Amino acid sequence: MPPQPAASSQTWSQRFETALHPAIAQFNASIGFDIELVEYDLTGSQAHAQMLAHTGIITPDEGDQLVKGLDQIRQEYRQGFFSPGVDAEDVHFAVERRLTQILGDLGKKLHTARSRNDQVGTDTRLYLRDQMQEIRAQVREFQTALFHLAEQHVETLIPGYTHLQRAQPISLAHHLMAYFEMAQRDWERLGEVYRRVNVSPLGCGALAGTTFPIDRHYTAELLNFDGVYANSLDGVSDRDFAIEFLSTASLIMMHLSRLSEEVILWASQEFSFVTLKDSCATGSSIMPQKKNPDVPELVRGKTGRVFGHLQAMLVLMKGLPLAYNKDLQEDKEALFDAVKTVRGCLEAMTILLQEGIEFRTSRLAEAVAEDFSNATDVADYLATKGVPFREAYNLVGKVVRTCLAANKLLKDLSLDEWQTLHPAFEADIYQAIAPRQVVAARNSYGGTGFEQVRQAIENARQRLRQD
Repeated sequence: MPPQPAASSQTWSQRFETALHPAIAQFNASIGFDIELVEYDLTGSQAHAQMLAHTGIITPDEGDQLVKGLDQIRQEYRQGFFSPGVDAEDVHFAVERRLTQILGDLGKKLHTARSRNDQVGTDTRLYLRDQMQEIRAQVREFQTALFHLAEQHVETLIPGYTHLQRAQPISLAHHLMAYFEMAQRDWERLGEVYRRVNVSPLGCGALAGTTFPIDRHYTAELLNFDGVYANSLDGVSDRDFAIEFLSTASLIMMHLSRLSEEVILWASQEFSFVTLKDSCATGSSIMPQKKNPDVPELVRGKTGRVFGHLQAMLVLMKGLPLAYNKDLQEDKEALFDAVKTVRGCLEAMTILLQEGIEFRTSRLAEAVAEDFSNATDVADYLATKGVPFREAYNLVGKVVRTCLAANKLLKDLSLDEWQTLHPAFEADIYQAIAPRQVVAARNSYGGTGFEQVRQAIENARQRLRQD
């Protein structure tokens, strides 16, 4: 078979005599997913056109026409008329091809002093920059939902656990505010990563810069970047910013998953700490009595998906020589999916907290009164009476063993029984081990004491006002 002419839509030079095999063209194309970047590609291209005119590489009139042509493509895309197929290979060539259809040969000037390598890096950063701002706002909404729940439950008691064993009673608000603090770190991390995302690679070219007298700082300013990459090789091959985002996204998901696990446990009949409202739960297809915690279960499940994207990106980058390699095309689907997953899970969990969950306060009150989670307070009580803490600790172990043998709780012991165990016990032991007093007494900074929890909530109120 004689050689076939290269396809007219081919983005590379006439060095090639034949077109790509159709299956390879399909395999090679990224238009199916990087169309997500189309508006960012248009924005970056407009800044590039303005810079070309600003530096005299093209005339001001040519720059204006290019910007207007790109505006036309933006409107066509929004109206559903610009929908390139696999023959376009990627979003960058799709835009350039359409621009050339609109403006003729002038459209071909847009790619002067630019490579798809620095172009895709710019587009991805513009996309991620916007998405991170949206995610940051969603984290604030999630924190606000936690905050409002905590305000309502400062004096609601809940068993605190270590090793999933009853440990000490705590304020439910204190428990909820622990997740507020986790989310605060997530909010702060997003801001820190944003600074490294917001650096422009535009003008780095394929890998070595360009011979044209471009002004990289001008395009960076037009696109609201904080600065430019100082090394062109690094600029086109860096994906640290994507890995940092995926790491931050993984931490957000990990925190959501921990809360999800607790909600799932709390909603079980064995715990019965919460009731899930119908708006945020589903039923069984065969067991009519069931109410399933699908929202937290899905969040817990989707967490592994985001973790996987982080691992995939690390593996993708670990062996790449400088500078750009086609492997880097694989970064976008991971980023796009992680963004959508995190945003969806934050929204769902915020709704669950706002309107889908109700704490069963009477059941919680029963729970903190039916165990030995006040045992540490007995040891603390003895320590205040001058008994060395370790001696007191060992004695309380004996007390608990005695109670278990008699099928009693600490509160059920008579004063005579207490004083038989140690003469330091007095009538005030009953107040000291009452669950509400046990919680109130832990008034150290950051503790579960009601005074400390109210202060933590007030501090949270101030944080929520931060930009």
